[in-house]
Amino acid sequence: MDKFTQLRGVAAVLPQANVDTDQIIPKQFLTTTERTGLGKGLFYELRYDPQGVEIADFELNREPFRQARILVAGENFGCGSSREHAVWALLDFGIRCVIAPSFAAIFQNNCLKNGILLIALPPEAIERCLAALQEANLPELDVDLERRQITLPGGTALPFQVDEGSRTRLLEGLDDIEATLRQADEIARYAGRSRQSFPWLWRGESQPAATET
Repeated sequence: MDKFTQLRGVAAVLPQANVDTDQIIPKQFLTTTERTGLGKGLFYELRYDPQGVEIADFELNREPFRQARILVAGENFGCGSSREHAVWALLDFGIRCVIAPSFAAIFQNNCLKNGILLIALPPEAIERCLAALQEANLPELDVDLERRQITLPGGTALPFQVDEGSRTRLLEGLDDIEATLRQADEIARYAGRSRQSFPWLWRGESQPAATET
């Protein structure tokens, strides 16, 4: 998983509340287990008309937002089903950070596993962010995970909170397996203590094959 330390990029705005995972990536794109190629389906029913033609006034269909790396969204973003394809679609499009008042819990966990930083800000901070983007010649934000702050166009800094466990995983680029392997020694010590204290739990454990002499 790619590390997330600092990100400067164009920020697109999708202010609707309760954008669910079916809106992020509709069901017809769920036939693949590949993580690439799904960017074309991101917000498909919002980006395209029934004939598959781009809707010109949708933000991600306009410059410079075709190159957006950051998305500023409405409350409860990512609600609905648990489909991880929604996160893959965001990543494949180029989105590495989503800023919103709140997120659905399962979506939040899926983003962490795939290296997308989610930042929950109070509504007044979101409004400041939107106003600064609207007034800027270049609608970019600078997201610094190490310092836990967002720098708006014009230089104003907005602090944000993120739990230390999630922050460490993103900074070091650790997926679930890599994070678990970091605890391998502690897991081994626990298993050793458990074998001594509760031997009956380990009766089915396979033993090394005997060597013939």
